Amino acid sequence: MTDIEIAQSVQMKPIAEIAKAAEIDDAYLEQYGKYKAKVDYSLLKDSKRRDGKLILVTAITPTPAGEGKTTTTIGLADGLRRIGKRVMVALREPSLGPVFGIKGGAAGGGWAQVVPMEDINLHFTGDFHAIGAANNLLAAMLDNHIYQGNRLGIDPRRITWRRCVDMNDRQLRFVTDGLGGRVNGVPREDGYDITVASEIMAIFCLASSITDLKERLSRIVVAYTYDEKPVTAGDLGAVGAMAALLKDALKPNLVQTLEGTPAFVHGGPFANIAHGCNSVIATRMALKLGDYAVTEAGFGADLGAEKFLDIKCRMAGLSPAAVVMVATIRALKMHGGLAKTELANENLEALEAGMPNLLRHVSNIKNVYGLPTVVAVNRFPTDTDAEVELIIRRCRELGVNVVLSNVWAEGGKGGEDLAREVVRLCEEETPNFTFSYESDTTIEEKLHAIVTKVYGGDGVSILPQAQKQIAQLNALGFGNCPVCVAKTQYSFSDDATKLGAPTGFTVTVRNVKISAGAGFVVALTGDIMTMPGLPKSPAAERIDVDENGKISGLF
Repeated sequence: MTDIEIAQSVQMKPIAEIAKAAEIDDAYLEQYGKYKAKVDYSLLKDSKRRDGKLILVTAITPTPAGEGKTTTTIGLADGLRRIGKRVMVALREPSLGPVFGIKGGAAGGGWAQVVPMEDINLHFTGDFHAIGAANNLLAAMLDNHIYQGNRLGIDPRRITWRRCVDMNDRQLRFVTDGLGGRVNGVPREDGYDITVASEIMAIFCLASSITDLKERLSRIVVAYTYDEKPVTAGDLGAVGAMAALLKDALKPNLVQTLEGTPAFVHGGPFANIAHGCNSVIATRMALKLGDYAVTEAGFGADLGAEKFLDIKCRMAGLSPAAVVMVATIRALKMHGGLAKTELANENLEALEAGMPNLLRHVSNIKNVYGLPTVVAVNRFPTDTDAEVELIIRRCRELGVNVVLSNVWAEGGKGGEDLAREVVRLCEEETPNFTFSYESDTTIEEKLHAIVTKVYGGDGVSILPQAQKQIAQLNALGFGNCPVCVAKTQYSFSDDATKLGAPTGFTVTVRNVKISAGAGFVVALTGDIMTMPGLPKSPAAERIDVDENGKISGLF
């Protein structure tokens, strides 16, 4: 059975039942149909429960062989529930770009999924549409201000705010708009980002309340004046209307796993071009409602986990109790040089060659960030005992246990061993959580720390344009902000062809910009783009709906 067929074969519980099991009072519940609901953020102020323990699920550097991070997150939560623990899941919402592009769906897989899978992967509760509308309202008000006389003296050549759409559309990366005569606006070069790369998405996910949301929105830098002063959304008077568009979206979405475990799915920034974590409000709500809150961060630990720890945890005052590092033997053999067609055969030499990727990620979490760690290996039928033993032996050398996970095939039952090890880590090991850099260091020092400590590189090469941008940001008082590095997800370096655990490289920073509302500096490296394109054979070609409204082909 495919993922969508499995999801459609399970009878979901009414969302009111799920809320009741999570002890969410009806007063906080806003139902969106029978199987999904929003939970009012006032629950956070009203709850007297002590926070549970936060579990972060991350992974090795992704490969076409797949790792199963979201699947493991869901299966672990179901496993914890099966061994008698009170647990909540906190995940990101899928973007329509990847859903119609390569991945075809992002709600877990096999018997470890969140449902209704079709809704979650498509429009869901409309959060992304609200974020896109708020983003584009600000763009419209900016251009209208210039058209109506430009009282603020905005330099049209120095507009930094771009429009967005939640779709992979390379045609929109660079556009010229305002054409067709004076009444149609002021002609200028423009462009689109995918919605998940918008600063509105980052603000949405980092805001702690509606008040904090408005304060962050007001700080967004959209352009610079002719005398190089920043212009903000607050200057344009756009904040109130943007917040009005976002007020309902800011409430976390409650759904369920296939086994009825309560799950929040809320917010969805990419981890290669943004900070890659679900919303702070949903994470905090999961901590209030569960003794264990299981969440994930996007792509490999060098991207999602680094940003979760250095940005989200720093800003929100969160501290994980344990980290799960997801890997597959198949993916590690790809890092060791095997082609995807050769992964079914035992190859200890290729596995040994790929192991440094896993070991570097594990060492970073354990030694750079000081967090208790377990490696979860999603076992495939073709994995041999000798290959499994090699991973166990090499991880043991770092003082980290390995647990075989079979949540794809068995759901929570296949995650019970992992659940027990996570509980053991939480009860027997004490985190010594530290960041990879301190806030009072310079932007250059933060970049150097990330590249050398986390990526394993020699340092950074900052191009002249980026050096000028850093100098300007320092002059404007943004030098102490955390740094969000945008780079390829396929390598520790900024070169997607460097697999495994490369050394002797530098990361090239070509552009640096401020996301003042989000509260971090974005450093674009290599050839990373903020608007992806569709592949030669997009998943959209295989998605369909029948006359009864039943969707097929999502995965």
